[in-house]
Amino acid sequence: QLQLVESGGGLVKAGGSLRLSCAASGGIFSGYVMGWFRQAPGKEREFVAAIGRSGSWTGYEDAVRGRFTISRDNARKTAYLQMNSLKFEDTAVYFCAGRDGMDVVSRNAADYAAWGQGTQVTVSS
Repeated sequence: QLQLVESGGGLVKAGGSLRLSCAASGGIFSGYVMGWFRQAPGKEREFVAAIGRSGSWTGYEDAVRGRFTISRDNARKTAYLQMNSLKFEDTAVYFCAGRDGMDVVSRNAADYAAWGQGTQVTVSS
């Protein structure tokens, strides 16, 4: 089973940037579709972005498209989320997740079997 550890969260001013990393171990990383989700206080976990096994496709939630970029390095077994032009409403705990099903985008958290512990991103206005 894939094990995931996120890093790179922190406090940033609105308009700033952060790069989140998700390091994988214990599984065949290239066999997993990777996704990023986030959960703000009092809200449900929501889809942010996903990337195919080889990185040949990506998908984004509308609110982050054009500002966030998901990528992966299968040799390093790491997925990334580059976040630019951050807004106050991007404040949340960010989770990376992996699914070993079909190589298509899924916005449903239930489709992902492997999860990291999360990393806090706080954007100050």
